[in-house]
Amino acid sequence: MSGYETNLFLYSEEMEDRPRISTHISSLANYSSTIPPATTDPDAKPPETKGGASMGTLVGVYLPCIQNIFGVILFIRLTWVVGTAGAVQGFLIVLCCCCVTMLTAISMSAIATNGVVPAGGSYFMISRSLGPEFGGAVGMLFYTGTTLAAAMYIIGAVEIVLTYMAPSLSIFGDFTKDVEIMYNNFRVYGTALLIVMGTIVFVGVKFVNKFAGVALACVILSILAVYVGIFVNFYGNEKLKMCVLGTRLLKDIPISNCTKSQLYNIFCNTNATSSVAVCDPYFENHDVAIRNGIQGLASGVFFDNIGDYFLSEGQFIASSKEPEEIQTLDRPTYNQVIADATTSFTILIGIFFPSVTGIMAGSNRSGDLADAQKSIPIGTICAILTTSTVYLSSVLLFAGTVDNLLLRDKFGQSIGGRLVVANMAWPNEWVILIGSFLSTLGAGLQSLTGAPRLLQAIAKDGIIPFLAPFAVSSSRGEPTRALLLTLSICQCGILLGNVDYLAPLLSMFFLMCYGFVNLACALQTILRTPNWRPRFKYYHWSLSFTGLALCIAVMFMSSWYYALVAMGMAGLIYKYIEYRGAEKEWGDGISGLALSAARYSLLRLEEGPPHIKNWRPQILILCKLTEDYLPKYRKIFTFASQLKAGKGLTVTVSVIPGDFCQCSGEALAAKQNLRKLMDEERVKGFVDVLVAADISDGISYLIQTTGLGGLKPNTVILGWPYSWRNSENERTWHTFLKSVRNVAAARMALLVPKGINFFPNSTIKMTGNIDIWWIVHDGGLLMLLPFLLKQHRTWKNCKLRIFTVAQLEDNSIQMKKDLQTFLYHLRIEAEVEVVEMTDNDISAYTYERTLMMEQRNQMLKELRLNKKESMGMIGYNEIPSEENMPLVQAIVDQHHDMKTATKVRFQEPSNGKQPANNKDAPAVIIFVSL
Repeated sequence: MSGYETNLFLYSEEMEDRPRISTHISSLANYSSTIPPATTDPDAKPPETKGGASMGTLVGVYLPCIQNIFGVILFIRLTWVVGTAGAVQGFLIVLCCCCVTMLTAISMSAIATNGVVPAGGSYFMISRSLGPEFGGAVGMLFYTGTTLAAAMYIIGAVEIVLTYMAPSLSIFGDFTKDVEIMYNNFRVYGTALLIVMGTIVFVGVKFVNKFAGVALACVILSILAVYVGIFVNFYGNEKLKMCVLGTRLLKDIPISNCTKSQLYNIFCNTNATSSVAVCDPYFENHDVAIRNGIQGLASGVFFDNIGDYFLSEGQFIASSKEPEEIQTLDRPTYNQVIADATTSFTILIGIFFPSVTGIMAGSNRSGDLADAQKSIPIGTICAILTTSTVYLSSVLLFAGTVDNLLLRDKFGQSIGGRLVVANMAWPNEWVILIGSFLSTLGAGLQSLTGAPRLLQAIAKDGIIPFLAPFAVSSSRGEPTRALLLTLSICQCGILLGNVDYLAPLLSMFFLMCYGFVNLACALQTILRTPNWRPRFKYYHWSLSFTGLALCIAVMFMSSWYYALVAMGMAGLIYKYIEYRGAEKEWGDGISGLALSAARYSLLRLEEGPPHIKNWRPQILILCKLTEDYLPKYRKIFTFASQLKAGKGLTVTVSVIPGDFCQCSGEALAAKQNLRKLMDEERVKGFVDVLVAADISDGISYLIQTTGLGGLKPNTVILGWPYSWRNSENERTWHTFLKSVRNVAAARMALLVPKGINFFPNSTIKMTGNIDIWWIVHDGGLLMLLPFLLKQHRTWKNCKLRIFTVAQLEDNSIQMKKDLQTFLYHLRIEAEVEVVEMTDNDISAYTYERTLMMEQRNQMLKELRLNKKESMGMIGYNEIPSEENMPLVQAIVDQHHDMKTATKVRFQEPSNGKQPANNKDAPAVIIFVSL
């Protein structure tokens, strides 16, 4: 034996099932964060690891985030947002959206640096932080958002081509006359472009990755061209001229024809019955003028663009807010530019927000980063700072350079269908047109590439069963099935035909995702779980909660009905995962939150006993096991299930005789059998099995110690010892009686169901009566039990009958009235019967107990003791002896037979089978001891 083996000989047995430290550390160091192929796919290839993870912060995080954040909205909608909202509110819109992403990036950085982040980005962050239910719900929303983002990029690319590059390609005619024609063009060309892009993604993902560099270069060059062009045109230029009638903007009017005489034929019509022309009143009363669109920073136009110009759909775009200037008044619009949609501050937030998304691009590539915990925070935050600076400065520069009327012309109809941003760029507008088109295509390809992989990651986790087919990869390791589903959903988005319709919907999905990232960070920070040790230190729970609040606020501000739809989808997916049983344990924050909440609640319950209004049966089931460690009486669990209308605690326990070291396996098997039976009978509760040398002592220990703090059982269900008469072993009934004494000593209620095998299943609906024999000292528990039973559908159709006992000298009529009044105040409907018994019929135990209670009450009145001081006045010796119990049962049976002509006493079935039909038969007698 070597010296190493000699030194570790003490641990030789443990090393058979536990790895050595060197092996464990090596496995952690070589951990792969990529998504492996599905185990059910034998042809799939493992992910390539050639060269290892070597990307740095710039190439791996910063530039991908830049490319994904700068999108189509920057080029085709930002000028319109600035002109409609004004410089001040436009700045606030952009600032609000940027704050959401910055706060989310801070929270994401904390999560990403708290251990290894697998490929999958936000889905893995949320699912491993908030649990499979939240992770699956938000993952599906993020997948849907990414898929619809591809649809938005495709429609944006088609809009750039048809509106600004080649309007002659319109299939359905002149789209400047009717926006529906434009949207139909978008649908047709968008579908064709989707087929081409889907084929590219399907055939060559490597081409997509290479094209990403070209698209990124186009984005950067386009933005630089815009900045240079703004300062080159510091004093304005003559390239863009608009024709204006009064304060209203005109479209499709050549500048050479922008005179009142040239416009006469457009605004004036000759009546067929008269030679006098009828002109538009607004045209008659206002002059026509030509205005420069690009006025330059030196012009002072910024002050004209400070205020907002929100309009309703169908109103004229005018430089005045007066009603007579913007209202159509049911007159022909002629060649005047009108608003195609209603606008407001909140609507514009929803439209602009997708332009700041894409901050997860770095975390999605965590498997390719040399140092993900360093690169993700630095690269993501720097990318957000860069893009936010560009967006915020663009708002101010656009407002200071472009005329307000041109800013609000969404499709550039007043300047011949030209793109406003492109005409500000240097040296030529085609730099922006080609650059924005290629960058939009690149963003769309990235979305179509990333969305199927996200869906595959969710499917491989197995938390959503119906997604299992999408976990399979092709022979090349590509998620082909997931790609086909992604293309189908993307096509649905394209059929909407309008970027302005898709943008608010996208905002909801991304805001839900970002909100849950903030929630995950806040929960982990507040709970202070031991494994929450992020390397990124510049976070705080208040920042995360602020980010969460902003996400929710922006959701409802932009579109409250879309917000409800997104939340409804997340809720349905959450409940589905919860219903199907997400058997994943990732050490998530929700489990920690539940543990903290349980601890807090238990400490509060410990402060004092529950009020009588809050009292409910907290049941402890003492279950007897067979030789195979199976429950002997299954119907006890049925009975407990039907009593659970009280919604209290249920704990099932059992005792196995023997030594724990030798019987631990049997105890585990018995525990699993009990848990399985509780699940089958739908009993929500806990299970425990105790191994003890003596069964009686074990039951005593369980009665004394089961529960925690204020959450302790107050009611015990104990099976009736059927064989006590015939059994030669007296231990059976001695154990039963000792258990009864232990329950009474613990001041707990005792339920002893007799004839339990006759008890109805939960699927049967009983009819008939539930009879209650109310003895003097039984208190109100006998009233509560049948009431709880009647809440269950099995007993819902049964009626309650209460039999109470009176002596001959009592006023039976008055007692019945008093009992009916008592039940009325308890809001319990029941039939009341008073049974008169002689003194000889009442058992000695009942009589002595009644006298003792009367003496105790009298003594309390004399001594004026409080409740706490009087708790110990009923002693242990008040428990009935075993010889009195059959006598009590016999007397009750005799009088019950006289009143109901029904025998309620049951014998244990000899063959152990339940009767064929027990629907109308009384099923059980319950003894109650308080």
